[in-house]
Amino acid sequence: MNTRPLSVAVVGAGPAGIYAADILSKSGLDVSIDLFERLPAPYGLVRYGVAPDHPRIKQIIVALYKILQRGDIRLVGNVEVGRDISVAELQEHYDALVFSTGADTDAPLDIPGLEAPECYGGADFVSWYDGHPDHPRTWDLSAKEVAVIGVGNVALDIARVLAKHSADLMTTEIPANVAQALAASPVTDVHVFGRRGPAQVKFTPLELRELGKQPDVDVIVYEEDFEYDEGSQAALAASNQQRQVVKALEGYAMQEPEDLTASRRIHIHLFAAPAEVLTDEEGHVVGLRTERTRLTGDGGVTGTGQMRDWPVQAVYRAVGYAGSPIPGLPFDEAGHVLPNEGGRVLGEDGRPLTGIYATGWIRRGPIGLIGSTKSDAQETITNLVADAEAGLLHAGAEDSQVGHEAVMALLTERGVPFTTWQGWELLDAYERELGQDHGPVEVSNGEARDRERVKVVSREAMTAISRSTSVPEDLIGQPEADRVPERVAHRLQD
Repeated sequence: MNTRPLSVAVVGAGPAGIYAADILSKSGLDVSIDLFERLPAPYGLVRYGVAPDHPRIKQIIVALYKILQRGDIRLVGNVEVGRDISVAELQEHYDALVFSTGADTDAPLDIPGLEAPECYGGADFVSWYDGHPDHPRTWDLSAKEVAVIGVGNVALDIARVLAKHSADLMTTEIPANVAQALAASPVTDVHVFGRRGPAQVKFTPLELRELGKQPDVDVIVYEEDFEYDEGSQAALAASNQQRQVVKALEGYAMQEPEDLTASRRIHIHLFAAPAEVLTDEEGHVVGLRTERTRLTGDGGVTGTGQMRDWPVQAVYRAVGYAGSPIPGLPFDEAGHVLPNEGGRVLGEDGRPLTGIYATGWIRRGPIGLIGSTKSDAQETITNLVADAEAGLLHAGAEDSQVGHEAVMALLTERGVPFTTWQGWELLDAYERELGQDHGPVEVSNGEARDRERVKVVSREAMTAISRSTSVPEDLIGQPEADRVPERVAHRLQD
C-alpha cells in the first residue's frame, strides 16, 4: 500500500484553479498540491481580464489571496505547460493533473471585412489595457468613431475604456503606456451593436448602470429598439436581473436630448446584426453595415433585409471567449474546451483518461461567473477524490521522482526562471509602492485620489522582482517575440 501523499498538479492559477486546489486541500485526502501558472503573477482573468476601473470585481483577489497565503498550495509561476514542461512529463511526476487554463482568445465571428487591420478581437484589447506581458505595448487609437459588436459585459468594458477620459482611469492600476495612449485618443462616439432585443442582452444590471456614471460621457439608447414578443416576456418574467437590465436601458432611452451634452457618447443599438465591415480602396475600415432584425415570437430574431451603414474607423468584436488547445491533450475544436464528463477529461475513444481533469472555462466554455466556477471545481474534485479512493491514481511504489522537488529540479536544470508565492508577494508590494510613489491623482471632477498600485507589464521585470534579481529600469518593455500570440504578432514593433 502506498503511504506517500497523493501528488497533484493544477495548471492555471486563475479563480478556477485556485478554487479547485482549495477544495482538494480540504477533501480529507493526504495530498500535495502544486499550482502552475504560465505568467509570473496569479489570478488569471481577474488580473488580466477585468477592466482596471472595476475594483469591486477585483476584490475577488482578496479571497484568492487568503487561500494561497496559507502555504499548503505551492504556486509555481512563469511556467508554461507545453513549452517549459510537457503534459507527459507532468504525468511522470504527479498522480493527477487538473487543467484550469480558462479561455483566452476571441470566439470567431464570420462576416466579410473582418480581416481589415482596424478590426480587433476584444480579448486582445482587454489584454492590452490590462498590461498582459505577452501582448504588444502599442494600440492604434486613432479612430474617432468605433463599433463594438456584442452585448455582454466585455463589450461594455471595451466601450467604457474607449470612451472614458484617461484622467478618470489614473487612480487605477492602469499601466503607464496604456494611460498615455488613451489620453491621446480622439474618440467621440462608441457604438455597441446587438442583434437581438433588450430582453436578450447579456449585460448585468450593475455594469450597465455604472456605464452612465462616467464624467463627460453620455449613454444613448434608442426608443425604437424596445420590442418584446412572447419569448421576451417569458424571459423577463423568469429573471429579475433581466428586468433590471431592461429598466436601466429604458432609463437611458428616456433621457431628454438637451441633457445629452457630453463630449463623448456611447450608443447602444439593438436589433442590429453586423453584416459587413466596410473598407476603402486601401483596405482600411470606414464603416460597419448592419441588418435590422425582428423578433420571431420565441425571443429569437430574423433579418428584415433593411440595411444601415454606420461611419466608424475601427471595429471590436466582443462575442465571447474561446479556450485554446493544450499540447498533449485532446481538444474539442467546436466547443473550444477539453472534452470531459464531470471534469474527467475524455480520450479520443470517449473514455476518461486516468488522472486527467478539467475545471472552469476550459471545461465548460466561457459562461458563468464565480458561482459557476466554484460548483465546477467541486464536481471535478469530487470525481478526482473518488478516483483516488478507488486506487486509480497512485503510480505505485514510492518514487523519489514524484512530486514537487523533482519537478523544481527539472525546471532549474532547464533554466526556467520559475516564480513562487513569496515572489508574488514581492511583486505585489513593488506594484503598491509604485502606486504610492505616483502620488495623488486629480480626476476630471477635481477630486484628488491615491493610486493603489501601478501594474508592472514586462515579463522580464515581473520575474526579476519576484526572484529578487536585478530589476530592469523599463517596467513596460516589449514581450518576448516567441510568446506573442500569432493573432497579434503583427502588432509587435521592434
